[in-house]
Amino acid sequence: MTPLARSLLPVAGLAAVLAGLVTGCASAGGAPSARSQSASASAASVSPSRFITAIPVSGSSLGAGAPSGQVVYLAESGSVGGPMWHAPACKTGCLLSGDDTAALWDMTWPTWNSTFAVGAGTEKLDDCTPNCASGTLHAVPVAVILSKPAMVCVSGKGRWFWTRVSFSWPAGLPAAFAGGNAPANPFDYPDITAQSVKTCG
Repeated sequence: MTPLARSLLPVAGLAAVLAGLVTGCASAGGAPSARSQSASASAASVSPSRFITAIPVSGSSLGAGAPSGQVVYLAESGSVGGPMWHAPACKTGCLLSGDDTAALWDMTWPTWNSTFAVGAGTEKLDDCTPNCASGTLHAVPVAVILSKPAMVCVSGKGRWFWTRVSFSWPAGLPAAFAGGNAPANPFDYPDITAQSVKTCG
């Protein structure tokens, strides 16, 4: 498989989204893969209030939010039929890609509402050299915004899921991710968007 192709986001203010604090972790799914759990790389802790300003937030970039009060989940690997998290701590890894090449770890989420979620922690990225199965996992500090929620029917019930993940890497990315090997930013889940509905049932 090919690694995710990415480019970096410009710097812009985010002070308005740091109001409120979401605490705790609620998982609605199972455990991540053994490959994610066995990753041995580590990175310095990232403070959301220090690094989150590196990701731009505006109404147009966030898209329309879910109705007020709705819970919006992060679907592991973009699959609505698998594990999903709300305000995750991601202590054991939250897979972003279906091929185990990107996962969030040790995340804190100062903001998680029906329009967007803002967090910081560590992203573990596979450099896919010589291939993704044999590549090296690199742990890098990351700030993240989850946005563009969409409703999908899951077992006859409407659930809301984030369809976009935007990143900022405050310490930069390792040289292994230069050029065409850079991770996608923002990273979209077109399969979730394609399944979105106005009503369910």
